[in-house]
Amino acid sequence: MASKDGGQAFAPVLAAVATMQGNVPRSEKAQAHEFLEKFQKSVEAWTTTHGLLQSPDVPVEAKLFAATTLKGKIVFDLDQLPPDSVVALRDSVLNLLVAFASGPRPIQTQLCVCLASLAIQMLGWKDVLATVGSALGSSAGDCVLEFLKILPEEVTEGRKINLGEDELIERTKELLEDNAEQVMQLLIQYAQSSPAAATNPRLLDCITSWLREIPAAQVIDSPLMDVIIKALDNDRSFDAGVDCMCTLYRDTKDVHESLPIIQALYPRLMALRPKIAETAETEDLEAFKGITRMFAEAGEAWVVLIARMPAEFRGLVEAILECCARDWEREAISITFIFWYELKQSLTIERYNDARVNYEDIWSQLMDIMVKHLEFPTPEEGETDLFGGDREQEEKFRQFRHAMGDVLKDCCSVIGVTDCLGKIYHLIQQWVGKYASQATNEHVPHWQELEAPLFGLRAMGRMVDPVETTVLGQLIPLIVQIPEQEKIRFQAIMALARYTEWTSMHPETLEAQLNYVISGFQHPSAEVVQAAALAFKFLGTDCQKLLGGHINQLHTFFESVLDKLKPSSQEEVTEGVAAVVSVQPLEKIYDSMKMFCDPIMQRIMNLANNAQDEEGQRAVADHLGLISIFVQVVTPIVAPGEENPAVKYCGEILPIMTTIVMNFTSSTPILERVCRCWRNMIISYRTAMIPLLPTLAESIANGFQASREGGFLWATDAVVREFSHGAEYVDEATSNAVFHFYEQQATAFLRIMNDLPPENLPDVIEDFFRLSSDAVRYYPKKCISSELAVPIFSAALSALTLQQVDPLIATLHYYRDLFSFAFEKPLVSEFTSPDEEPYVNPPEVREAVKNLIASQGQLLSQRVLAGMIFTFPGDCFPDASAIMMTMFELLPHETGAWLQNTLQMLPPGSMKPAEAERLMKNIAEKVQTGEIRKIRVLLQDFTNSYRRRNVAPRDGLGRLEATRFRFSG
Repeated sequence: MASKDGGQAFAPVLAAVATMQGNVPRSEKAQAHEFLEKFQKSVEAWTTTHGLLQSPDVPVEAKLFAATTLKGKIVFDLDQLPPDSVVALRDSVLNLLVAFASGPRPIQTQLCVCLASLAIQMLGWKDVLATVGSALGSSAGDCVLEFLKILPEEVTEGRKINLGEDELIERTKELLEDNAEQVMQLLIQYAQSSPAAATNPRLLDCITSWLREIPAAQVIDSPLMDVIIKALDNDRSFDAGVDCMCTLYRDTKDVHESLPIIQALYPRLMALRPKIAETAETEDLEAFKGITRMFAEAGEAWVVLIARMPAEFRGLVEAILECCARDWEREAISITFIFWYELKQSLTIERYNDARVNYEDIWSQLMDIMVKHLEFPTPEEGETDLFGGDREQEEKFRQFRHAMGDVLKDCCSVIGVTDCLGKIYHLIQQWVGKYASQATNEHVPHWQELEAPLFGLRAMGRMVDPVETTVLGQLIPLIVQIPEQEKIRFQAIMALARYTEWTSMHPETLEAQLNYVISGFQHPSAEVVQAAALAFKFLGTDCQKLLGGHINQLHTFFESVLDKLKPSSQEEVTEGVAAVVSVQPLEKIYDSMKMFCDPIMQRIMNLANNAQDEEGQRAVADHLGLISIFVQVVTPIVAPGEENPAVKYCGEILPIMTTIVMNFTSSTPILERVCRCWRNMIISYRTAMIPLLPTLAESIANGFQASREGGFLWATDAVVREFSHGAEYVDEATSNAVFHFYEQQATAFLRIMNDLPPENLPDVIEDFFRLSSDAVRYYPKKCISSELAVPIFSAALSALTLQQVDPLIATLHYYRDLFSFAFEKPLVSEFTSPDEEPYVNPPEVREAVKNLIASQGQLLSQRVLAGMIFTFPGDCFPDASAIMMTMFELLPHETGAWLQNTLQMLPPGSMKPAEAERLMKNIAEKVQTGEIRKIRVLLQDFTNSYRRRNVAPRDGLGRLEATRFRFSG
C-alpha cells in the first residue's frame, strides 16, 4: 500500500483526473488537461505513476492513466533516470504486471507496452523471454500472451524510440528473429495445454502478431494451422481467427515465390465455404462479415493467380460472388469491392483474355446482384419513410450505392458496355411490361425495381463511348417516358445528364431530352429541380452547337426559372446558357452576352440597394457569381488588335462593380465574388484587357486599401502573371506599370501588417505571399532590388509565427522561390530570354539574395526550427526543412552557427546532453561530403523526436475526457 505521504503526493493528479472525467466547466477541464500534460513530462511522474498503480484506493481509470503515462515516460524520457536505475525500473514493471495479471486488461496492455519498450532500449538485456516468463509464472498465461503479442508491434514501431538506426536493427534481430522459433514452440505448447487454451483469442492475436517474423509456410505446416481453423468454429475466437487467416495471406502476396504455400492454404480456405451459407441462413451478421472478409482478402492477395490460373482458382471467385449474393443486410458486400477492382485490373490485360472469357459468367451474375442491391428498401406496412426515420442509415445507403456504382464500371470493363447496358434496358423494359399500365402520378408500383437500373445506368455513364449505337438509341427514348414518381424522375434526369456527350452525337434525341429536363424545373420536388439544373448544365455544355440557334428561347427559359432556383442550381443553369452564348458568331457575342447579363446586373443593383443584412449581401454575391461564370465561359477568339466583344461588355459593368465594392467594404462574400470576376476577366481575355487594365488596377488597389480583404491580392496575382515582363503582346511600359501596381499592393499590405498581428490576417497573409512568390518568379531582378525586399522578407518572418497551414505554406513557398534566385539557374523562373534560351540568373541578383539571407538568417533559422518543433502543422515540414537545406547549401558555415545558436535557446533539459552535438556533427559531415539534401532528413528526424518527447500530447488524456468505459479482466 502507498504511504500516506505518497498518497498526498499524487492527490493533485487524482484531482485533475477526476476533473477531466467530471461534469465541470470547460475552463476547469482545460486547466486539468494542462496540469496533467505537464505532469506526464515531469521527472516526478516516474514515482507518482508507480504510487498510483500500487495503491488499492485509486480508481481504475486513474490507474489506466498512470500506466499510459508510464509508457510515455519509458518511450520518451528514459534519459531522465540514472542509467543504473533502469534495471530496477524493469523489475518494478514486472512486479506491476504480476499484480495486474488478472486484469483489468487495458492496464495490463499498457504495462506490457512499457515492458516491451524497455526491452528495446535495454541493449544489455539478452534473455527477455526467459525473464518475463519466469517473473509472470505459468499461472499468468494471458498476461504472457499479451506481452508476446505486443513485443513485435512495438519493435516495428521502434523509430519513435531514440535509438540509432544500427542499434535498432541489431535489437530487432535479437528480440524477434532470434526468438521466433522459441515463440512458435511456446505457442504450440500453450495451444495443446487445454481445449480452452486452443480457442483463447489472445493466442490467435499472438500468432497474428508474430507472423511478422515467423514465415507463413512454417505456421501452415505446424499444429497452429489447425488451431486457426478450429478458432473459426468458436464464437469466442472467431474474430481473432479471421484476423489470423487474413494475416497469413499477407505473407503470400508474392505469388511467384509463395505458390506452394498458397496451394497448401487454398484447400483449407475453400473447405470453409459452407460457412457462407450457414452464417447467412442464421443471419449472424458479424460472422458473415468475417467470412466475407476472409474470402475477399484471399482474393486480393492472390488476384494474379486467379487471372493466371482460372481453372484452379475459380472456386474462390465463386465464393466471393456468393458472399455478395447472400448479403441480406448489404453490410458485407463492400468488403469485396477492392477484390473486384483488382481482378478487373488483371482481366483487362490482353495476356489474361482467356481468363476474362472464363470469368464472364461470374461478372454477368455480379452485375445482376449489384443492381438488385441498389434497390431502395421497401417500407413497413403503413410506413412512408423508406428508412423509418433513420437518417444515418439513409446516408450510409447513399454512400454504399455510389461505391456499388464503381463495381458496375468494373463489370463494364470485363463483360463489355453493350452487355451491361443491355441488362439495364432489359430490367427497365421488364418493369414497363409488368407495371407501366398500373402506374399513376400518385402511385407507382414496385418503383424500386425501376429506379435501381436507372441509377446503374447513371453510374456506368463514364464507361459508355459517345459513339455507342446498339442500346442507348432504344434506352434514351424509353427513359423520357417513365412515370413522375419523385425518386424515379430524379434518377432518370441524373442518368440523362451522364449521357449528354452521346446526345451531342445523336441530335435526333436532343429535343425530347431537353423538354423532359426543362419540365423537371416545374416538379414539386426540390431534388428533381436540382437534378434538372445539373442536367441542363451538361446539355448546354456538350450540345452547345446544337442549341446555338435557340438563343432567344433559352433566354426566355433562363429568365423564367432563375429566380426560383437555389444558388447552386442558378450557377449550373448559367453555365449551360453561357456555353451556348460562347458559340455564337463573333458579331453576336456582345449582344448575346448583354441579353443574358444585363438582367442579372439589374438584379444585382436592386439587391444591393436593399442588402441590409447578411442574407441580402449573400444574394448580391450569388448573382455576382453568375456574371463571373459568363466571363469564365464566354471567351471569343479575336485577332490581336481587334476589339473583344466580351471585353467591351466587361468595360460596361466594371464601374458598377467598383461602386459595389466601395459600398460593401466589410462584406466578404460580395468582395470575394467581385475579385473572382475581375480575376476571371484577366485570365479569360488576357492582353485584350489591356485597355481596361489601368481602371481595373485602380479598382483592385482601392478595394484592397478600403477593405483589407485578401481577395484583391488574389486578383492582383492574375494581373502579375498575365502581364509580366516578356509575356506575349505585352509591351515594356505595361509590364513596368504592372510591377509598380504590385509594389503599391505590397506597400498597402505592409501597412496592414504594421497595424495588426499576423493571427488577425491569416487569409491576407496567404494571398500576399502567393502573390509575392509569383512576383519573384516573373520579376526577379525588380523584386530583389526593390526597396520593399527587406520589409517583405521581415513580414514573412512574422507570418511564420502563425499555426494555420495555408498561410504558412504560402510563406514558406515565398522563401523557397526567393532563395531559388541565389543560384545560377533558378528552378522557378517562369520565362526565357528573347532567344528562347533558359533564363540565366545575373550575378548581382544571386548576390543580393545571399546578402538578404545573410542579414536575416539568424532570425529565419530560429523561426523555422521553432516552427518545426513547436507550432508548424506536419504539412509544413517538407518546405521548412527545404529552406534550411538551401541555407546550408548557400551559406554552410553561417547557417551552422545560426542553427547552433537556436539549439542553445531550447529549454534546458529538453534534449539529451549529446543530442545537439550529434545533430551538428552529422550536418557538418553532410556539408563536407556535399550530401546537402540529406540535411533535410536529419532536421526532420531531430525535430520529430524532440516534438514527440517535449511538445506533442502524450497518450491517456483523450481517454479521460470520454465517459467512463468498461474494463474487462
